[in-house]
Amino acid sequence: MIKALKRTKAYQAFRYKKYIMYEIVLGQKYLLKKRYKRSFGRKLDLKNPTTLTEKMQWLKLYSRNDLYTTCADKYRVREYFKENFGGEYLIPLLFQTEKYQELTAENITTYPCIVKANHGSGWYKILWDKDSVDWAELQQECKRWLGINYYYLSLEWQYKNIKPCIIVEKLLLDKDGKIPSDYKLNFINGELEFIYCCADRYDGQYRINYTPSWEKLDFTWQTKRFKSAEGKPDIAKPANFDKMVEIGTKIAKDYKYVRIDFYDVDGVLYYGEITLNHGSGLYRFDPESYDRYYGEKLKLD
Repeated sequence: MIKALKRTKAYQAFRYKKYIMYEIVLGQKYLLKKRYKRSFGRKLDLKNPTTLTEKMQWLKLYSRNDLYTTCADKYRVREYFKENFGGEYLIPLLFQTEKYQELTAENITTYPCIVKANHGSGWYKILWDKDSVDWAELQQECKRWLGINYYYLSLEWQYKNIKPCIIVEKLLLDKDGKIPSDYKLNFINGELEFIYCCADRYDGQYRINYTPSWEKLDFTWQTKRFKSAEGKPDIAKPANFDKMVEIGTKIAKDYKYVRIDFYDVDGVLYYGEITLNHGSGLYRFDPESYDRYYGEKLKLD
């Protein structure tokens, strides 16, 4: 009964208004400490942070740059990426609008495609074909997205000043008709430390971490909702890995920590996104020793 209530739109709207009130009254720092304690079972030390997840919370509070807002904006980052690395790596953009009413069969004509909000995380809808789309439902979902400032949900400053819009991109599929693996390059102080790989997206997905020399690492950094990789096949090193590292290294020079995502679709490279805080810095390492190991590598000013 309680779970069913929490899935209702009315409850979600109430919870969002509550988050705004809490941030205004209590402040970002207080809420970060509360969320960190809930996630890790220990106090957040912002005066002397030592683990990677602690330092991510510190960065959320004190590291601010207009470039971060640009790169967190899934629409505006396209121009940034095109100017610096070329448009050939961008996923084809089919449509863009600030008005949810414009999401219609007349404006979206290429399938399969993916509808996304530019100003949040995890806000997307895959449209496989025209006949299966409930346009009224899609519009209402996008209307809800457009009415939310993701900063109040994640407390990540880079989302706070993004101008909301909806984008529609071509859905990337490999030669077998499957969504390709996602290669998430994690940089600390400009150095590539590990690659967080996602395979079988939307079809029993699992995640494996690799070193820059493509040796499997024995830790996870995810939530319980992601399936274990035990017994799963290794994820092959992508054909365009060297190019991913080249581009990622140039982007990473402007960040203390950053995750830069790419797709390799049958040998063709595509840029995915730039993320400043993997899992908002609240995903747990298993074993936890890796949290401290990578935390020691991240040097704060």
